[in-house]
Amino acid sequence: MTDVRARVALNVGTNSDIPAEIVTFKQFDVGNEHIALVFKQADLTQEAPLVRMHSECLTGDVFHSSRCDCGEQLDETINKMAVEGGIILYLRQEGRGIGLYNKIDAYVLQSQGMNTYEANRHLGFGDDERSFDDAITMLNGLGVTKIKLVTNNPRKINAIKEHVDIVEHVKTSAFVKKGNEGYLSTKARFGAHFIDLDD
Repeated sequence: MTDVRARVALNVGTNSDIPAEIVTFKQFDVGNEHIALVFKQADLTQEAPLVRMHSECLTGDVFHSSRCDCGEQLDETINKMAVEGGIILYLRQEGRGIGLYNKIDAYVLQSQGMNTYEANRHLGFGDDERSFDDAITMLNGLGVTKIKLVTNNPRKINAIKEHVDIVEHVKTSAFVKKGNEGYLSTKARFGAHFIDLDD
């Protein structure tokens, strides 16, 4: 694992009581500091660990904003991996790759009636500007070749399936709350996300 820069034990989760390891990598520069959270040393002990590629969402992950369900999905994954082991690839690509300030600009447009995709296009971006090439690099650095992918997004599956053996697809729950109903519905209708809003 020569591609790993540092590997440090710490506790995570909403109560800071779940053992994990934070892993950094040699390939990424200061503007692109992706990290992995590894539970139960899953990269070393499991043939096909649970893996979630989670794109940074300051408003959701940190502030649990009503605009999305990113924080809830992250918390659910951490709790699941606390039991089963797994790896969270935390990718620094805020706002589906458009950055924090542009995401807030998109929020303004959404407040005026646009959906999340329309807002991105109005600002001159594609529906999703993210790349998952760095996630593949991180899995390679950890020596992981088979995974159970935790996602509701078919784009993530398609982005890495040629490079990693996805032996199982594991969906996350739909966390509907006041303020994100339209966002989730739009992702299901226009982004083909695997979200069942009837649950």
